[in-house]
Amino acid sequence: MSAILPLYPLENPMPRASADAPIGIFDSGIGGLSVAQEIATYLPNERILYYADTAHVPYGPRTDQNIRELTAHAIEWLYRQGCKIAVVACNTASAFSLDYLRSHYGDDFPIIGLVPALKPAVLQSKSKVVSVLATPATFRGQLIKEVVHHFAEPLGVQVLPVTCLDLVPFVEAGEQSSEACINSLKKILQPVVDQGADYLVLGCTHYPFLKQTIQQLYPEQFTLIDSGHAVARQTSRILIKNSLVSEKLQNNQIRLKCFTSGNNASVLQPVLRHMILQNITWSIENIVDKLN
Repeated sequence: MSAILPLYPLENPMPRASADAPIGIFDSGIGGLSVAQEIATYLPNERILYYADTAHVPYGPRTDQNIRELTAHAIEWLYRQGCKIAVVACNTASAFSLDYLRSHYGDDFPIIGLVPALKPAVLQSKSKVVSVLATPATFRGQLIKEVVHHFAEPLGVQVLPVTCLDLVPFVEAGEQSSEACINSLKKILQPVVDQGADYLVLGCTHYPFLKQTIQQLYPEQFTLIDSGHAVARQTSRILIKNSLVSEKLQNNQIRLKCFTSGNNASVLQPVLRHMILQNITWSIENIVDKLN
């Protein structure tokens, strides 16, 4: 893939999307389905196209520029499918790509990103110690650094960063309750427990699928918090602002259409069957990606 900078001006821009167009959501893998489900629940008349870049998951160990390139590639695919808005449901991708994407597409194709939900954790912590579980790349980005500088430090709240590159592959394989995953969580979270953290911020969209396992390991220690519901509310606000809210869902329309770049739809199907809420109709297929 060629470098993405610069790409100005936008070549062959799509017509402005209508309110009945789908919402586009992108993640490095299937973890962003935690956000997609929050949006589907909060906005029950909306359809969603979900791009899972399983050919390149995980993004956490990748270079900053490689993350920018892969993110731009995925968002361009959603744009060309006629989506009316795009949600970068990946904390790692958001950390490096939002400014570029928003400048590139302009106001006619709004882009929403994620930042770990550190601010509410900082404001509510009683022990004045909170932990953020995220990828190394997320911690390199400016978004989380700004929250620490502007909110945590003035309030005297200690922020403990925690990373583990094993967790995303566990979720992708549907193995979040496996002994190996449990052992990994114990290894990284016990030091945080010992230091008195009372909030654990799930700073990757894969990690809400680990909530049940974490709560079983530490039922009294942590309040778990993630960005999913806040992103759903922000998506609603942006749709309203741009007069893009869908007022009615057609009968028999699939709410959530998932596309995977890794040619592994058949492998992911049973995993998604256990991850996606029963009241959300969904499908998954491999994508023939012609943007390479």
